[in-house]
Amino acid sequence: MSQMPQPTALSRCPSCEEPLESGDRFCGACGYDLSAMPAPPRDTPTLTMNGMTPHPRSEAAPVDWPAAPAAGGAGTPAAVHLPSDLQGTDSGGDRLPATTAAKGVRFDRPSGSDDYHLAAPKPVDPRTAVPSTPPAGTKVCVACRAGQVDSDGYCENCGHAQPRERDHVEQELSAVAAVSDRGLRHHRNEDAFAVSSTALPDGTPAVVAIVCDGVSSATRPDEASIAAAGAANEALLEALPRGTHPQQALHDAIIAASHAVNALATEPETAQEHSPHQNAPACTLVGAVVTTSLLVVGWVGDSRAYWVPVDRTAPPARLTEDDSWAAQMVAAGLMSEAEAYADERAHAITGWLGADAYELEPHTASFKPDRPGVVVVCTDGLWNYAEAAEEMAEAVPSDAERRLLHAAQVLVGHALDGGGHDNVTVAVLPFPAPPQGAGSA
Repeated sequence: MSQMPQPTALSRCPSCEEPLESGDRFCGACGYDLSAMPAPPRDTPTLTMNGMTPHPRSEAAPVDWPAAPAAGGAGTPAAVHLPSDLQGTDSGGDRLPATTAAKGVRFDRPSGSDDYHLAAPKPVDPRTAVPSTPPAGTKVCVACRAGQVDSDGYCENCGHAQPRERDHVEQELSAVAAVSDRGLRHHRNEDAFAVSSTALPDGTPAVVAIVCDGVSSATRPDEASIAAAGAANEALLEALPRGTHPQQALHDAIIAASHAVNALATEPETAQEHSPHQNAPACTLVGAVVTTSLLVVGWVGDSRAYWVPVDRTAPPARLTEDDSWAAQMVAAGLMSEAEAYADERAHAITGWLGADAYELEPHTASFKPDRPGVVVVCTDGLWNYAEAAEEMAEAVPSDAERRLLHAAQVLVGHALDGGGHDNVTVAVLPFPAPPQGAGSA
């Protein structure tokens, strides 16, 4: 038979600390099997403190601690020993070389090259950070100028929502400038413009400005305005160099713009949104063609064109008549202009571009000004704050014919300062058209 393990010589039970007697095989208190105890270690065991296992006792000689000097007198503390005053030992108790021991941390000296700071890095200030060059074609955040913009229109770095591309648009050519802004109340910009210049068959310049205002109650008004502006501009650039009279060319351009807007009503995107209770995409349009001797305007709706002479002692003039309820009341002699435009129905339009327009009647007019001036082509987002010709002339800067973009910016600012209740779009053209290649100051 197998041999039973010899009992261990213990004074107390390892399980419950009950005193034991010599020869006990089981604890009389808890029944612990004393024969299952492993052989005791050869050296004296060391207690574990706070769950930490201490380093094994070194076989080397004990550290020779220097004797603490006596106190320097009553009230004078004994000298303090710094960690660097003692030569260190490694994990085996062997003395470290002097060069190694000298590298202990000093608490009485300023930070030096031997100190390592692990503090978290400071956040980068996007206003002062130098942005890295993004890959070609990447859209960069307008706020931090460092992060890329994701497909949802948010910066991947700072999370800033990016403005829509059409929220504020500016363009300047040698003889025309235009600015379009979303305004302060609308959630998107439903206006659009197109500006260009070309040459007539005799080589003289012709400058074009088209401004469109999307009808907010219609489906996809922002797309209607941009389609109309682009189609009208392309038609003029094709007709004017062929020798078509500017007034006829502008009339035909409005027809082309109407076809472009009508086509939107048949697209699948509109078909999904369209219902008997909704209007097809629609917009208004006003355009101007300026040559060296002729000023032509054309319009459908309530967007306007104004004439402001350089000589401010000469009277300004409004060049268009609105397709609106108020204009009809005034034309019929039923109300005065002040009464009609004070009515809540004043801005209800009676003419527009769109598949559900009752009848398309493009209006055109030609003028031969006897003095230089500027033509202001705008949506009601501007003229609501400068309705009369005299009010518009006051808002136009005195150097508008020389600083076209600045003049357009000032006029948009005038509307925003007035409240910016609507989208604002304005184009400024000088008359007569300057020779091609001449730029604004």
